[in-house]
Amino acid sequence: MARPESFADLADRFSPAVVNITTATTVAGRDEGSPIVPEGSPFEDFFREFQDRNRGERAPRRSSALGSGFVISEDGFIVTNNHVIEGADEITIEFFNGDELDAELVGTDEKTDIALLKVETDEPLPFVNFGDSDLARVGDWVVAMGNPLGQGFSVSAGIVSARNRALSGTYDDYIQTDAAINRGNSGGPLFNLDGEVIGVNTAILSPNGGSIGIGFSMASNVVKGVVDQLQQYGETRRGWLGVRIQDVTEDMADAMGLASASGALVSDVPEGPAMDAGMEAGDVITSFDGVEVEDTRGLVRQVGNTQVGKTVRVTVMRDGETQTLRVTLGRREEAEAEAVPAAQPGESTPMEKDLMGMSLSSVTPELAEQLDIDPDADGLIVRDVDEMSEAYEKGLRAGDLITEAGQQKLETIADLETRVEEAREAGRKSILLLIRRQGEPRFVALPIAEE
Repeated sequence: MARPESFADLADRFSPAVVNITTATTVAGRDEGSPIVPEGSPFEDFFREFQDRNRGERAPRRSSALGSGFVISEDGFIVTNNHVIEGADEITIEFFNGDELDAELVGTDEKTDIALLKVETDEPLPFVNFGDSDLARVGDWVVAMGNPLGQGFSVSAGIVSARNRALSGTYDDYIQTDAAINRGNSGGPLFNLDGEVIGVNTAILSPNGGSIGIGFSMASNVVKGVVDQLQQYGETRRGWLGVRIQDVTEDMADAMGLASASGALVSDVPEGPAMDAGMEAGDVITSFDGVEVEDTRGLVRQVGNTQVGKTVRVTVMRDGETQTLRVTLGRREEAEAEAVPAAQPGESTPMEKDLMGMSLSSVTPELAEQLDIDPDADGLIVRDVDEMSEAYEKGLRAGDLITEAGQQKLETIADLETRVEEAREAGRKSILLLIRRQGEPRFVALPIAEE
């Protein structure tokens, strides 16, 4: 596509749907306490006068903030960022023509930083539609609109610099752009040249607080799903599989005999939908609901976007064979509020030995008490790790509990030696260990030294 001569037609057509958002918040006054002055001290009157003079500064005060948003329906639904309106007592919407309306909060989603507002109006409002963000290509022209730095309506243009950026959230899917985005642009739309919203401007990367050409917009395909749920329920309802997972690395794939380092490795299966369906720790999820699983990030997003209560087919690799499980998804928001135990009970015989750069011991009551683990837990405790070893490089530390080797449970050091020998005889270069640290599971593949 040739470079457009002007973005003026696009701005004229769609700017009436872009709004400025002003919020007001009551901030509690400071109360730093009073100095202790002995009664009768010559400073007593001085400090009393000082406190009286400054008492007004500790009274509650009003704080305001500015942001952007855009109208998505003629009856007054407006999308913005959660951080723009978070904690606000009052939300005022200023439209392109100067009109102002008070807005009510419909719902928010902190995980994607999206909020949905609603204004009441007798007249139909100009609005914009979401586009398919998956069709955006690196190098495509984009236009950002909003209220940067409180200067009023503004337009900037640039290109899609990158796709599928992750910042810090579980469901992050950001479009990176070099269109100028500054504070106050948050919540505003990122348009393609068809005038479709393909992103919600959310964050910038900057050493000085101003735009340096690295801005991030949450992809519209993520936003659409969130907005639909906020409109329908006033909250999000994400699917929940009920597993702890991690990415499959090259050495893990070798240790498990997998053809490639793809999929999501299940490190733990607490009580929930996956356990009910028969999923086990050590399974590698390769397909979910008919879609191939590349890594954990993709799986988490796909599960979260799937309807709660839906029964899906999940394909896993277990012991070198493919199995298909039918899992009925739960709701993530409900599951996150519940704590799940991770340790498994069992027995072990006290013993110590150095293997693979680690000093290992079976579980003793003294060590269990010292490390705050179940004294009846199965596995081997890492007493020390050689800092020059591969185990140290892979993150193993003193106090870790090794509960499985080669995807089989461990009770004694002899069990580990047996698993290592079996892996060596099978021609494997490494062995997969299941590590628990403070109850949290993680798989690590360690190389096997040749005899």
